[in-house]
Amino acid sequence: MTAPDPDTWTFFEGAWHPGNVRIMGPRTHGAWLASTVFDGARAFEGMTPDLDRHLARVNRSATALGLKPKLSVAEWDALVREGLARFPDGAELYIRPMYWAESGFAGGVRFDPESTNWCLCLYHAPMPLPSGVKATLSPFRRPSIEVAPVDAKAGCLYPNGARALTEALSRGFGNCLMRDGLGNIAEFANANAFFARDGVVYTPVPNGTFLAGITRARVIDLLRGDGVTVVEKTLAYADFLHADEVFTAGNFAKVAPVIGLDEIRFEPGPLFRRARQLYWDFAHHRLG
Repeated sequence: MTAPDPDTWTFFEGAWHPGNVRIMGPRTHGAWLASTVFDGARAFEGMTPDLDRHLARVNRSATALGLKPKLSVAEWDALVREGLARFPDGAELYIRPMYWAESGFAGGVRFDPESTNWCLCLYHAPMPLPSGVKATLSPFRRPSIEVAPVDAKAGCLYPNGARALTEALSRGFGNCLMRDGLGNIAEFANANAFFARDGVVYTPVPNGTFLAGITRARVIDLLRGDGVTVVEKTLAYADFLHADEVFTAGNFAKVAPVIGLDEIRFEPGPLFRRARQLYWDFAHHRLG
Protein backbone atom coordinates (compact mmCIF):
# COMPACT_ATOMS: atom_id res chain seq x y z
CA MET A 1 0.00 0.00 0.00
CA THR A 2 1.24 3.48 -0.84
CA ALA A 3 0.89 6.35 1.59
CA PRO A 4 -2.14 8.57 0.98
CA ASP A 5 -1.61 11.91 -0.75
CA PRO A 6 2.11 11.67 -1.55
CA ASP A 7 3.86 14.82 -2.69
CA THR A 8 4.22 13.55 -6.26
CA TRP A 9 2.29 11.30 -8.64
CA THR A 10 3.71 10.24 -12.02
CA PHE A 11 1.96 8.35 -14.80
CA PHE A 12 4.52 6.21 -16.60
CA GLU A 13 4.22 3.05 -18.68
CA GLY A 14 0.52 2.58 -18.06
CA ALA A 15 0.26 3.19 -14.31
CA TRP A 16 0.35 5.89 -11.63
CA HIS A 17 3.40 5.79 -9.35
CA PRO A 18 3.86 7.73 -6.09
CA GLY A 19 6.98 9.75 -5.45
CA ASN A 20 9.94 10.56 -7.66
CA VAL A 21 9.77 7.42 -9.79
CA ARG A 22 12.93 6.56 -11.73
CA ILE A 23 12.14 6.68 -15.45
CA MET A 24 15.54 6.89 -17.17
CA GLY A 25 18.71 4.83 -17.14
CA PRO A 26 22.33 5.66 -17.94
CA ARG A 27 21.80 4.77 -21.62
CA THR A 28 18.54 6.68 -22.01
CA HIS A 29 19.21 9.27 -24.72
CA GLY A 30 17.15 11.90 -22.92
CA ALA A 31 19.19 11.57 -19.73
CA TRP A 32 22.55 11.38 -21.51
CA LEU A 33 22.17 13.75 -24.45
CA ALA A 34 19.22 15.96 -23.44
CA SER A 35 16.60 14.97 -26.02
CA THR A 36 13.80 16.09 -23.68
CA VAL A 37 10.89 18.50 -23.92
CA PHE A 38 8.30 19.34 -21.31
CA ASP A 39 5.62 21.81 -20.40
CA GLY A 40 4.36 23.21 -17.14
CA ALA A 41 0.79 24.00 -16.21
CA ARG A 42 -0.63 24.97 -12.85
CA ALA A 43 -3.44 23.88 -10.58
CA PHE A 44 -4.42 26.24 -7.77
CA GLU A 45 -7.63 27.29 -6.05
CA GLY A 46 -9.44 24.58 -7.98
CA MET A 47 -8.42 26.04 -11.35
CA THR A 48 -6.11 24.90 -14.17
CA PRO A 49 -5.84 28.02 -16.36
CA ASP A 50 -4.84 27.48 -20.00
CA LEU A 51 -4.20 23.78 -19.39
CA ASP A 52 -5.21 22.99 -22.98
CA ARG A 53 -2.60 25.42 -24.33
CA HIS A 54 0.16 23.87 -22.25
CA LEU A 55 -0.77 20.36 -23.35
CA ALA A 56 -0.86 21.44 -26.99
CA ARG A 57 2.53 23.11 -26.63
CA VAL A 58 4.28 20.02 -25.31
CA ASN A 59 3.24 18.23 -28.49
CA ARG A 60 4.48 21.12 -30.63
CA SER A 61 7.76 21.12 -28.71
CA ALA A 62 8.18 17.41 -29.34
CA THR A 63 7.67 17.91 -33.05
CA ALA A 64 10.04 20.89 -33.14
CA LEU A 65 12.80 18.86 -31.47
CA GLY A 66 12.19 15.89 -33.78
CA LEU A 67 10.43 13.62 -31.29
CA LYS A 68 7.08 11.94 -31.99
CA PRO A 69 4.10 13.06 -29.88
CA LYS A 70 2.39 10.01 -28.42
CA LEU A 71 -0.78 11.50 -26.93
CA SER A 72 -3.43 13.87 -28.19
CA VAL A 73 -4.32 16.94 -26.15
CA ALA A 74 -7.55 15.19 -25.10
CA GLU A 75 -5.60 12.15 -23.89
CA TRP A 76 -3.18 14.34 -21.94
CA ASP A 77 -6.12 16.20 -20.42
CA ALA A 78 -7.86 13.00 -19.30
CA LEU A 79 -4.68 11.84 -17.56
CA VAL A 80 -4.26 15.22 -15.86
CA ARG A 81 -7.80 14.93 -14.48
CA GLU A 82 -6.96 11.47 -13.11
CA GLY A 83 -3.84 12.88 -11.47
CA LEU A 84 -5.63 15.86 -9.95
CA ALA A 85 -8.06 13.49 -8.25
CA ARG A 86 -5.14 12.07 -6.24
CA PHE A 87 -4.62 15.38 -4.44
CA PRO A 88 -6.84 17.38 -2.07
CA ASP A 89 -9.23 19.90 -3.59
CA GLY A 90 -7.54 23.23 -4.21
CA ALA A 91 -4.01 21.81 -3.97
CA GLU A 92 -1.31 24.03 -5.49
CA LEU A 93 0.35 21.81 -8.06
CA TYR A 94 2.79 21.82 -10.94
CA ILE A 95 1.59 19.76 -13.91
CA ARG A 96 4.42 18.56 -16.14
CA PRO A 97 3.98 16.44 -19.30
CA MET A 98 7.27 15.25 -20.83
CA TYR A 99 8.66 13.53 -23.91
CA TRP A 100 12.17 12.20 -24.46
CA ALA A 101 14.11 9.82 -26.69
CA GLU A 102 15.04 6.47 -25.26
CA SER A 103 17.74 5.57 -27.77
CA GLY A 104 19.99 6.94 -30.49
CA PHE A 105 21.50 5.71 -33.72
CA ALA A 106 25.12 4.69 -34.20
CA GLY A 107 27.36 7.11 -32.35
CA GLY A 108 24.59 8.09 -29.99
CA VAL A 109 24.20 11.81 -30.73
CA ARG A 110 21.30 11.52 -33.19
CA PHE A 111 18.25 10.08 -31.46
CA ASP A 112 15.65 7.75 -32.91
CA PRO A 113 12.24 9.49 -33.01
CA GLU A 114 10.57 6.09 -32.92
CA SER A 115 11.99 5.60 -29.43
CA THR A 116 10.05 8.58 -28.02
CA ASN A 117 8.78 7.90 -24.50
CA TRP A 118 6.69 10.05 -22.18
CA CYS A 119 5.35 10.61 -18.70
CA LEU A 120 3.07 12.96 -16.79
CA CYS A 121 4.14 14.24 -13.40
CA LEU A 122 2.03 16.23 -10.90
CA TYR A 123 3.48 17.49 -7.64
CA HIS A 124 2.90 19.95 -4.83
CA ALA A 125 4.41 23.36 -5.62
CA PRO A 126 3.06 26.25 -3.54
CA MET A 127 2.28 29.45 -5.43
CA PRO A 128 4.94 32.06 -4.56
CA LEU A 129 3.75 35.11 -2.70
CA PRO A 130 3.96 38.31 -4.80
CA SER A 131 6.56 39.83 -2.48
CA GLY A 132 8.86 40.91 -5.30
CA VAL A 133 12.43 40.18 -6.34
CA LYS A 134 15.53 42.29 -6.94
CA ALA A 135 17.15 41.59 -10.30
CA THR A 136 20.22 42.51 -12.31
CA LEU A 137 21.50 42.28 -15.88
CA SER A 138 23.06 38.92 -16.65
CA PRO A 139 26.34 38.60 -18.55
CA PHE A 140 24.91 35.47 -20.18
CA ARG A 141 22.74 35.66 -23.28
CA ARG A 142 19.90 33.77 -24.91
CA PRO A 143 20.70 31.69 -28.00
CA SER A 144 19.00 32.03 -31.36
CA ILE A 145 17.34 29.35 -33.51
CA GLU A 146 20.60 28.85 -35.42
CA VAL A 147 22.39 27.51 -32.33
CA ALA A 148 19.69 26.01 -30.09
CA PRO A 149 16.12 24.62 -30.34
CA VAL A 150 14.47 27.77 -28.99
CA ASP A 151 11.22 26.89 -30.79
CA ALA A 152 10.70 24.08 -28.26
CA LYS A 153 10.35 24.06 -24.49
CA ALA A 154 13.41 21.84 -24.38
CA GLY A 155 15.30 20.77 -21.29
CA CYS A 156 18.65 21.55 -22.90
CA LEU A 157 17.86 25.29 -22.82
CA TYR A 158 17.51 25.52 -19.06
CA PRO A 159 21.12 25.11 -17.85
CA ASN A 160 21.83 28.48 -19.49
CA GLY A 161 19.10 30.09 -17.39
CA ALA A 162 20.33 28.24 -14.33
CA ARG A 163 23.87 29.56 -14.65
CA ALA A 164 22.50 33.07 -15.16
CA LEU A 165 20.46 32.78 -11.97
CA THR A 166 23.42 31.33 -10.07
CA GLU A 167 25.65 34.19 -11.18
CA ALA A 168 23.00 36.76 -10.22
CA LEU A 169 22.58 35.12 -6.80
CA SER A 170 26.34 35.37 -6.24
CA ARG A 171 25.93 39.15 -6.51
CA GLY A 172 22.93 39.26 -4.18
CA PHE A 173 20.10 39.28 -6.72
CA GLY A 174 17.17 36.88 -7.01
CA ASN A 175 16.69 37.09 -10.77
CA CYS A 176 18.23 38.62 -13.88
CA LEU A 177 17.32 40.01 -17.26
CA MET A 178 18.96 38.23 -20.17
CA ARG A 179 19.83 39.72 -23.55
CA ASP A 180 19.87 38.20 -27.00
CA GLY A 181 22.96 38.09 -29.20
CA LEU A 182 22.44 41.67 -30.35
CA GLY A 183 22.16 43.04 -26.81
CA ASN A 184 18.38 43.47 -26.71
CA ILE A 185 16.46 42.30 -23.66
CA ALA A 186 14.88 38.89 -24.23
CA GLU A 187 13.35 37.95 -20.86
CA PHE A 188 14.13 37.24 -17.24
CA ALA A 189 16.03 34.01 -16.61
CA ASN A 190 12.84 32.18 -15.63
CA ALA A 191 9.92 34.31 -16.85
CA ASN A 192 8.85 36.79 -19.50
CA ALA A 193 9.53 40.47 -18.83
CA PHE A 194 7.18 43.47 -18.67
CA PHE A 195 7.48 47.07 -17.58
CA ALA A 196 5.11 50.03 -17.41
CA ARG A 197 5.84 53.68 -18.08
CA ASP A 198 3.31 56.52 -18.24
CA GLY A 199 0.40 54.09 -18.19
CA VAL A 200 1.65 51.95 -21.10
CA VAL A 201 2.91 48.37 -20.69
CA TYR A 202 5.93 47.22 -22.71
CA THR A 203 7.34 43.74 -23.31
CA PRO A 204 10.09 42.44 -25.62
CA VAL A 205 8.81 41.45 -29.05
CA PRO A 206 9.30 37.74 -29.78
CA ASN A 207 12.39 37.45 -31.97
CA GLY A 208 13.28 33.77 -31.91
CA THR A 209 15.58 33.93 -28.89
CA PHE A 210 13.08 33.26 -26.10
CA LEU A 211 9.86 31.36 -25.54
CA ALA A 212 6.96 33.78 -25.78
CA GLY A 213 5.02 32.11 -23.01
CA ILE A 214 1.40 31.11 -22.65
CA THR A 215 0.98 33.20 -19.49
CA ARG A 216 2.66 36.12 -21.27
CA ALA A 217 0.15 35.93 -24.11
CA ARG A 218 -2.75 35.65 -21.68
CA VAL A 219 -1.60 38.71 -19.69
CA ILE A 220 -1.24 40.75 -22.87
CA ASP A 221 -4.73 39.79 -24.04
CA LEU A 222 -6.27 40.50 -20.63
CA LEU A 223 -4.63 43.91 -20.30
CA ARG A 224 -5.60 44.92 -23.82
CA GLY A 225 -9.13 43.71 -23.22
CA ASP A 226 -9.23 45.95 -20.15
CA GLY A 227 -8.20 48.99 -22.15
CA VAL A 228 -4.47 49.02 -21.36
CA THR A 229 -2.06 49.72 -24.21
CA VAL A 230 0.51 46.92 -24.46
CA VAL A 231 3.45 47.45 -26.81
CA GLU A 232 5.68 44.62 -28.02
CA LYS A 233 8.97 46.05 -29.27
CA THR A 234 12.74 45.74 -29.19
CA LEU A 235 13.88 46.92 -25.77
CA ALA A 236 17.20 47.75 -24.12
CA TYR A 237 18.17 47.40 -20.46
CA ALA A 238 17.98 51.19 -20.13
CA ASP A 239 14.28 51.04 -21.00
CA PHE A 240 13.67 48.86 -17.95
CA LEU A 241 15.79 51.09 -15.72
CA HIS A 242 13.61 54.07 -16.65
CA ALA A 243 10.33 52.24 -16.01
CA ASP A 244 7.69 53.18 -13.45
CA GLU A 245 7.24 49.52 -12.52
CA VAL A 246 8.54 46.12 -13.66
CA PHE A 247 6.90 42.70 -13.43
CA THR A 248 7.16 39.16 -14.76
CA ALA A 249 4.73 36.71 -16.30
CA GLY A 250 5.34 32.99 -16.27
CA ASN A 251 3.64 29.75 -15.42
CA PHE A 252 5.20 29.11 -12.03
CA ALA A 253 4.37 32.40 -10.29
CA LYS A 254 1.94 33.74 -12.94
CA VAL A 255 2.29 37.53 -12.46
CA ALA A 256 4.91 38.77 -10.00
CA PRO A 257 6.51 42.16 -9.21
CA VAL A 258 10.15 43.12 -9.58
CA ILE A 259 11.19 45.53 -6.83
CA GLY A 260 14.65 46.39 -8.05
CA LEU A 261 17.02 46.38 -11.03
CA ASP A 262 20.59 46.81 -9.86
CA GLU A 263 20.55 50.12 -7.94
CA ILE A 264 17.08 51.19 -9.12
CA ARG A 265 14.17 50.41 -6.77
CA PHE A 266 10.54 49.93 -7.72
CA GLU A 267 7.27 49.47 -5.88
CA PRO A 268 4.68 46.93 -7.02
CA GLY A 269 2.62 49.27 -9.15
CA PRO A 270 -0.95 49.68 -10.34
CA LEU A 271 -0.44 47.97 -13.69
CA PHE A 272 1.23 44.97 -12.06
CA ARG A 273 -1.71 44.73 -9.64
CA ARG A 274 -4.16 45.14 -12.50
CA ALA A 275 -2.49 42.40 -14.53
CA ARG A 276 -2.39 40.03 -11.58
CA GLN A 277 -6.05 40.64 -10.67
CA LEU A 278 -7.13 40.22 -14.28
CA TYR A 279 -5.27 36.91 -14.45
CA TRP A 280 -6.88 35.63 -11.25
CA ASP A 281 -10.30 36.72 -12.50
CA PHE A 282 -9.65 34.88 -15.76
CA ALA A 283 -8.48 31.75 -13.90
CA HIS A 284 -11.72 31.76 -11.90
CA HIS A 285 -13.78 32.23 -15.09
CA ARG A 286 -14.87 35.69 -14.05
CA LEU A 287 -13.76 37.08 -17.41
CA GLY A 288 -11.94 36.10 -20.62
